[in-house]
Order: sequence, then structure tokens, then C-alpha cells
Amino acid sequence: MARVLDHIVLNVEDVERIIAFYCEVLGLPPERLEEFRAGKVSFPSVRIHKDTVIDLFPKSLWEQTEPKIRGRSNLNHFCLALVKKEWDELRQRLDQHRVSIEVGPVNRWGAHGTGISIYFTDPEGNLIEVRYYERKLPSNHCLLES
Repeated sequence: MARVLDHIVLNVEDVERIIAFYCEVLGLPPERLEEFRAGKVSFPSVRIHKDTVIDLFPKSLWEQTEPKIRGRSNLNHFCLALVKKEWDELRQRLDQHRVSIEVGPVNRWGAHGTGISIYFTDPEGNLIEVRYYERKLPSNHCLLES
């Protein structure tokens, strides 16, 4: 069975601020943003890859959820894997936007062995790890394809 990560959900206080961060700093394209702004859908997303998105739940959604399943404090971090050139470009954008790197670069183990990682937070304190792998991944590896 083929398995891919479909999505993660972040509960956010300020959707526009988070959209700006994920689109402008991380360089992820928005999904359903205009529909969200027009009130046609209940949340927007940003696309990591053709198979994976981050859904951005505004407070109106997660505030109504039963607290024991809300999950707001349960996310430790998530990790995005980039090719080295994109990783370098992201570091430049982090610097331009004055986003502090909290840890790294450091060697960390991940889905494809050891990679070089940096850690930083988005404007609402969600910890993000972004890495690249020094060895070239197989061409059929879907997460690093553009």
C-alpha cells in the first residue's frame, strides 16, 4: 500500500498573518484562500506538495471543538524536506523576514536517513523543522519533486 501524508491541521489565531508567513516566508502556495475570504469555505490551506497540504483552522472552527480532542497543544513540530538550493533560499527569506533560527543547522534523522535541519517558529509559535538530505533521493521520491 502506498502511503503519503495527506495533511496536517494547525489551529490558528490570525489566519491572515499565518497565510502571509507560510506563503511569503516558506514559499508555499495558498489553496482556497479567496473562497475562505469570501466566506464560501471554512478554512484555507497551503500546499506543501501535490499530495500534502497544511489546513489552517481559524479560531471559529477549533474553538467549537471539544477541548479534549482540540489538539492545539499536541503538535510538537512538523518537518518539511527541501532540496539544498531551496533550503538555502528559505534561509535567506527567513533572514529577510527577521525570523530567528532557534536550532541549527544540525544533523537529524528523518524519513530518509540523516539530513541537515534548522528549526524556527511561525508567528503563532508552531515549531517548524526544515531539512535537506545530502545524498540524492531516488527520482521516484514524491516529497522532493516540484
